[in-house]
Amino acid sequence: MPAPAEIDLERVICRLADLEETGARAFRLGGGDWPLRGFVVRCGTTVHGYVNHCPHAGHPLDLRPHHFLTPDRALIVCASHGALFDRQSGQCIAGPCPGQRLRSIALTVTDGLILLAPDVDIAALAAAAS
Repeated sequence: MPAPAEIDLERVICRLADLEETGARAFRLGGGDWPLRGFVVRCGTTVHGYVNHCPHAGHPLDLRPHHFLTPDRALIVCASHGALFDRQSGQCIAGPCPGQRLRSIALTVTDGLILLAPDVDIAALAAAAS
């Protein structure tokens, strides 16, 4: 039996089981004045990650913690001005920023954990969203 892969705990977002099949959850990784603030959206067995930064207004999408989805959970919504984004692509489909998209974050799922992909530069993503 192969040895389990070593997991970089600084890149762990949450357990897959902690995220409902159609749920979303905020996370914060990194240190200093500008940590990476993002969120994950689960679509069944697939998980997508995005920087928590509206492409239109430049502020976080959630006004209340972990509230990123429309009531029917079909779309991502900016709580500030109502822009709607596709859950799987981050593409704005309605609102003041059509054609723009959320900045995606590459993820992996390993041993039931959702992690940032190994090649994701936390500091660079955080700086781009500040």
